[in-house]
Amino acid sequence: MADINAVVDLAREGDIAVVTLDSPPVNALSAQLRAGIAEAMRQAIADDGAKAILLICAGRTFCAGADISEFGKPPMEPRLSAVQDIIENAPKPVIAAIHGTSLGGGLELALSCHYRVAVPSAKCGLPEVTLGILPGAGGTQRLPRIVGVPRALQMITSGEHVGAKEAVSMGLFDRLVEEGKLREGALDFAREIVAQGAPLKKVRDLDEKVAEARGKPEIFAEFRKANARKFRGFKAPEYCIRAIEAAAEKPFDEGLRIERELFEELVAGEQSAAQRYAFFAERQAAKIPDVPSDTQTRQIEKVGVIGAGTMGGGISMNFLNAGIPVTIVETRQDALDRGLSTIRRNYESSAKRGRMSMEDVEKRMGLLTGTLSLDDLADSDLIIEAVFELMEIKKEVFGKLDGICKPGAILASNTSYLDIDEIAASTSRPQDVIGLHFFSPANIMRLLEVVRGEKTGKDVIATAMKLGKTIRKVAVLVGNAHGFVGNRMLAERQREANALIMEGAMPWDVDRVLFEFGLPMGPFAMSDLAGLDLGWTPENSTGSTAKERLCEIDRRGQKNGAGFYDYDENRKAKPSKVTEEIILDLSRKQGITRRTIDDQEILERLVYPMINEGAKILEEGKAIRASDIDIVWLNGYGWPVYRGGPMFYADTIGLGTVVERLRHYEATHGEAFRPSALLMRIAEEGKRISEL
Repeated sequence: MADINAVVDLAREGDIAVVTLDSPPVNALSAQLRAGIAEAMRQAIADDGAKAILLICAGRTFCAGADISEFGKPPMEPRLSAVQDIIENAPKPVIAAIHGTSLGGGLELALSCHYRVAVPSAKCGLPEVTLGILPGAGGTQRLPRIVGVPRALQMITSGEHVGAKEAVSMGLFDRLVEEGKLREGALDFAREIVAQGAPLKKVRDLDEKVAEARGKPEIFAEFRKANARKFRGFKAPEYCIRAIEAAAEKPFDEGLRIERELFEELVAGEQSAAQRYAFFAERQAAKIPDVPSDTQTRQIEKVGVIGAGTMGGGISMNFLNAGIPVTIVETRQDALDRGLSTIRRNYESSAKRGRMSMEDVEKRMGLLTGTLSLDDLADSDLIIEAVFELMEIKKEVFGKLDGICKPGAILASNTSYLDIDEIAASTSRPQDVIGLHFFSPANIMRLLEVVRGEKTGKDVIATAMKLGKTIRKVAVLVGNAHGFVGNRMLAERQREANALIMEGAMPWDVDRVLFEFGLPMGPFAMSDLAGLDLGWTPENSTGSTAKERLCEIDRRGQKNGAGFYDYDENRKAKPSKVTEEIILDLSRKQGITRRTIDDQEILERLVYPMINEGAKILEEGKAIRASDIDIVWLNGYGWPVYRGGPMFYADTIGLGTVVERLRHYEATHGEAFRPSALLMRIAEEGKRISEL
């Protein structure tokens, strides 16, 4: 036999027909691949010499999902469901041979086969929910028939990837074969099936597992309740649950119809569009126009971190997790001991929760060295400074590093706001200086703002971006400006939040509006969590803001039970009369006549200035593209992914509307609301700013 088309090959080994899919890089189920599978199946079925059919993929993985580029476009034939019908109704056994990842449509394809074998390193899952949709090719109907409703609910609404060993224990895979010998092992399995005359196992006909949940709505009600916080604001998880309910209560074909209706509603909606945009935007962020992908990077085999506090410790853990040795420096032994103990405690807590073994804990801690001397960083390839956010201190540290570190070492600052060029000027090697702005907690938050200085070398930029991937961060290259991208936009929101509570709103009004918008918390709840005294000192306090007044009466936030909110012993917040009185008093002293402010005004005044500032950042070239700004906010500030980021959100409500409302607030509240030239131009041209 021969090639079916450019991406599918059909051959025969003895009495086993072998259909090989080869569509790099991940065998995505494009129209061409689907057509090739369908034709190969027809030929293999018609071949009297073939007693079984093996479906296998070339390259690094089994089908890793649908071709996302086809979403939102007219459907192209054959649809995956038609291909699945051919496979499922084949008169001879069809075996899927799985390596790499069998995800989304790839797993749905495998579930339509009669048997599935895999190598031990293989993983499978239905991650469609992360794109704001649900499995639309029978995944919500077939998976529960194999693994049961409770496990299917968990897998489909989380999008988790399941390892091959667990997949076998659940009955999802029929056998594991030797690593590196998938083809041989799968052929042996196929021959066994033929020799035994084994039945054609159609997943659609299985009923025992779903019958266990039939007539038991409490299973679904309890699952919804248990995950309400996680699913807040998202449509796709609820639709996944409804589809699985249909699997339990309806005949298979009726369940498929319901699944398809729910899928089509989701894929046409704003949430899915936003989540698909975010998916592609994250990949786009890795591409730097003036730094070619083949730029030679520097070897990072040993890292130094200056500062063993919360940030320094969290930063260190990222590298330890990646197996990179870290030397952490402090100025006092007690601070060093405290920092090292905190890192160990964090790892041991993870071990207690089953996320790693104690052997893993010791392995990571074995890569960590504490010291009180900067001289011990002399052989480090990368040094990250995480000291107090004062320019004088940072310049002093970098001046010392310049005389200690070896040639070619990268010197990085974790500054949140400060000028990277001014820091770099304190060294004789500005080409080696870069900003690596981690977000707290640094060992958990995904975002890494990579701050490019005027003289930062392209190889240093390439190394930093590559390193972000190594330590499992989403790295975004930004320009050198006060606050860079994220904090610069945050400052606009914070200004308006403080103004709103002086004019008539209360902190809990502001926080509620942002929470209902989809953020995890508002600015005042966040301040209480971080500590109101962060950056506050009694000697410099003027009592001119609510925050200063609260600190002056020892209301420091959650840590001492009182801040903008009052907290009970479980840190549950409730509005504070003390805070309200302070705000009312400040309003009176500033001569402000308070008024009722509705939720729409609160939202517009918090979000539209951020959008405007994002446009200014683009104008100034401090972000490469609008989608980079959105990735910063999605991964560093809790912006809800189903709204796509501030710039994408601006397009969903219409740039003309944003400009009109900014002009309205400019007339009533001053030039801080003046629309940027870029925003006005894009609005007038009827274009989308998120596509810039």
